[in-house]
Amino acid sequence: MCGITGILSRQKICHQSLNLMISKLNHRGPDDNGIWVNNDCGIGLGHARLSIIDTTSAGHQPMCSASGRYVIAFNGEIYNHLNLRLELENASKNIKWRGTSDTETLLCGFDIWGIPKTIEKINGMFAFSVWDNINKELSLVRDRFGEKPLYYGWQGKYFLFASELKAIKQHPAFEGEIDRNALTLLMRNGVIPAPYSIYQGIKKLLPGHILTISLNDSLTESCSYWNANSVITSNLSHPFKGTVESAVSELDKLLRNVVTSQMQSDVPLGAFLSGGIDSSVITAMMQDISKGPINTFTLGFQDTDYNEADHAKAIAKYLGTNHTELYVTSEQTLEVIPKLASMYCEPFADASQIPTYLVSKLAREKVTVALTGDGGDEMFAGYNRHKYIPKIWNIISKYPVGIRKLVAKIILLTPVNSYNHYLNPLQKILPNNIAQKNIGEKLHKIAGSITAKSQFDLYKMLVSQWSELESLVINGKEPSTVLTNLVGYENYDSFADQMMAIDTTTYLPDDILVKVDRAAMAASLETRAPMLDPRIFEYAWSLPFEYKINSGVSKWILRQVLYKYVPKELIERPKMGFSIPIGSWLRGPLREWAEALLAEERLSKEGYFHPQLVRNKWSEHLSGKRNWQYHLWNVLMFQSWLSEQDS
Repeated sequence: MCGITGILSRQKICHQSLNLMISKLNHRGPDDNGIWVNNDCGIGLGHARLSIIDTTSAGHQPMCSASGRYVIAFNGEIYNHLNLRLELENASKNIKWRGTSDTETLLCGFDIWGIPKTIEKINGMFAFSVWDNINKELSLVRDRFGEKPLYYGWQGKYFLFASELKAIKQHPAFEGEIDRNALTLLMRNGVIPAPYSIYQGIKKLLPGHILTISLNDSLTESCSYWNANSVITSNLSHPFKGTVESAVSELDKLLRNVVTSQMQSDVPLGAFLSGGIDSSVITAMMQDISKGPINTFTLGFQDTDYNEADHAKAIAKYLGTNHTELYVTSEQTLEVIPKLASMYCEPFADASQIPTYLVSKLAREKVTVALTGDGGDEMFAGYNRHKYIPKIWNIISKYPVGIRKLVAKIILLTPVNSYNHYLNPLQKILPNNIAQKNIGEKLHKIAGSITAKSQFDLYKMLVSQWSELESLVINGKEPSTVLTNLVGYENYDSFADQMMAIDTTTYLPDDILVKVDRAAMAASLETRAPMLDPRIFEYAWSLPFEYKINSGVSKWILRQVLYKYVPKELIERPKMGFSIPIGSWLRGPLREWAEALLAEERLSKEGYFHPQLVRNKWSEHLSGKRNWQYHLWNVLMFQSWLSEQDS
């Protein structure tokens, strides 16, 4: 895992500027760094290295291909690079390898097959830049699911790109004007989805895309080399025909192969273990494959509504892993908040970013690589919305909107805290598969969505935070995204499939993978997600939907695989998010910090938000009348980020 940056310009490339840019990515690559500049062509590349495969100097970057045609700055891992080496050796008998790195394999592929064909063959997570000395072209490439980040854009006469915005900001040509339209997206989603960024003129490269640019053709339109929706529709039209038993067996076999390939490392390796289905499957397979105990890591909280550490510990004990857990205090988690603006380099408001950083920091004390369960929810219908939205719609669609609005008003009359006080104790006597934590918050969320006019409208309401965006952001207009335009997702057989497809192409790359990448990289830890192997993705979308949600049980087939390794009684319990009690903290230890950032005078002076709308939410939250934690956290993360820009 590494950090990359670069400059393309007719102006002379300043070595000092490039060195300064790459210095801001040292947390992504603390082991080595380098730059390569060709002022005759107007190109400069920079690289910060976290050594994982071939830790010797033979893996130093930027790296030139054997022919001298290509120069690359590469971030990521190519899991099938050893197989590709064999294929390349069969294609050419003249290959003389300098080392064992996957970067060299990639360059050899470019020499023999060309860039497009090589990209089709590689399996991994990556974002890289490659310069073609013959065609005088720069190509930027991002992996299929968007595990690794890549920002780019013209700033005056310079085309700049980097793994993180903090590197681009170091160049003297950087303009840094905030994009108010992107700010509306942050308020709705809690994140700024690709291709947008917080700055005008700077974009994120979309997952599965390649952008090729030269000084003779400075257009920056990327094109897709892999499309999730095309893969989904293709596999839905060629469904799995075997028995349930054979489907479970095939998934077990596929996952084991993928986990085995992702356990390749020349440095210590471990796994995040939350105690949930996805991380438990990955951990169980790793331990079964490994010759000795693997390292597993869990974060615990004293608040039982947010704690899964006991479940993770029980699974680790059963599997026999070398388990490390850390019960963090509210003081420890609060200490992370001032670091978030720098860690994420543009506003990012998924509060689970805090425990993700803490568990990454914990893991980095013993390992350099950690495998995760990310991607399982999107492929195997793991989110509650996949299960409940069709059911809710079937009920509410039978009643006129007017009646539903009346019911919503009645629900909202009772504060969240009152619902939680009286109803949460009742959850303890309910079966695990229907018990719900924080029932008041869920009731208020339902009340805010039962007036929906369609299933998609219902989905949009449940995954959005702020809705009155143009009334909130001064001079902001929401750009077109999936949540404003369903094009490309409307032709699936079921709405559950639509939701899973949308989650895969939006929530997964823009939220989950950003959260994990920045948090882990801040601790100089590489993370790998076996669930995101294209073979798993294709297989999952060929399965009948009843293999994913069966008799109200989500991720059904994944559970059947897990039961081969872990007893059922260690697994069965309600799904719990990996987060912290932001709502109560904003009324308690974070109140003073939040009040300073949300002060009416400050909001008016800065001029990004209409103050009264924000202040109303803040007052209602403090009183306990409503829980506006997600709305407020979005604003607070922007305000905190903005403060750092001014400092």
